[in-house]
Amino acid sequence: MAARAIRTAFSQINSVPKSHGQGVLPFLQERFLESQSCPSNTRQYSSAPAVFKTPFMPKGSASIQKVTMIPGDGIGPEISQAVKDIFEAAGAPIIWEDVDVTPIKGPDGNFHLPQAIFDSMAETKMGLKGPLATPIGKGHKSLNLALRKAFSLYANVRPCKSIEGYKTPYDEVDLVTIRENTEGEYSGIEHTIVDGVVQSIKLITETASRRVAEYAFKFARDNNRSTVTAVHKANIMRMSDGLFLKCCREVASKNKDIKFTEHYLDTVCLNMVQDPTQFDVLVMPNLYGDILSDLCAGLIGGLGVTPSGNIGEDGAIFESVHGTAPDIAGQDKANPTALLLSAVMMLRHMQLGEYGDRIEKAALDTIREGEVLTGDLGGEATCSAFTKEICRRIQS
Repeated sequence: MAARAIRTAFSQINSVPKSHGQGVLPFLQERFLESQSCPSNTRQYSSAPAVFKTPFMPKGSASIQKVTMIPGDGIGPEISQAVKDIFEAAGAPIIWEDVDVTPIKGPDGNFHLPQAIFDSMAETKMGLKGPLATPIGKGHKSLNLALRKAFSLYANVRPCKSIEGYKTPYDEVDLVTIRENTEGEYSGIEHTIVDGVVQSIKLITETASRRVAEYAFKFARDNNRSTVTAVHKANIMRMSDGLFLKCCREVASKNKDIKFTEHYLDTVCLNMVQDPTQFDVLVMPNLYGDILSDLCAGLIGGLGVTPSGNIGEDGAIFESVHGTAPDIAGQDKANPTALLLSAVMMLRHMQLGEYGDRIEKAALDTIREGEVLTGDLGGEATCSAFTKEICRRIQS
């Protein structure tokens, strides 16, 4: 694990002479360990009655599987319930275990994720997560980041595909961003050198870089994709991005059936807004992926229609990546499309693609015909009405 390697490295280098006050290295170690903690955040989860009692049943049978559901904050409980209703209409062999991830204060005075999420994920190995709120500028740690680190979810996968009926300036976008999810600038290693001077450490390891590169090529092959592009800035960050690029090249040399290209991040951004159809699968370090994946989501209409999944070696959490929208929470105005399409990704990951295909078709047909749409999609329908229309199409 990357986190274990970092702790080991810190324990070995703490004997190095210190040149800044009480020493930078102990401070770095303390900051990294604290990066696992999160503040308390109160949540209230609502529920709505399920509708449509006669589910679609595909050919054959599938054993029922339990999935951890993290409803989230703001509109999270509403869109989570919408997904549950649609899964019920589709007869998806899923039972849900709702888990509240509000951090709790431990004996050490730090905040930690509750034991319930670890117990649930240890059993299910699969999660679906609504949006989580992180206060800005108050020293709070991101719950999303904490979950990724806690379960070693090393690859964030974000498909971006144009949706018929939801017009944007770009047509025929069909690409996937794959982002290394555990290190880079988001390692949480920061410190103050002297007053007014702060340093943030960008951590790149061979293990994590090779792992995400291997996943990118496997994803491309499994999904009939032809090209993997490594996105980097090795011309400037020669050692860190240089290592990432070296690992990508080595993995590419073992996967000759998939075309491999490499481009600077700024060049990719320029080319992306000029003609996104030239890209297929893109793999990149953490920060670049955070930025570029949102840019790509904008090409197809925004985060409200973009699915996302976080893949680990022993589990996965799929999620909506939009905000909590507290201004419309509880008003039945939310659009559940992003979380629903993320749930479709989850079904395919669980080898339940027949259910996922049917749910996806019903959702995209609803958007294409444009008669029952939520406000952000250009309509006036409620979240409940949009959900019922998808359920109706599944069962028709």
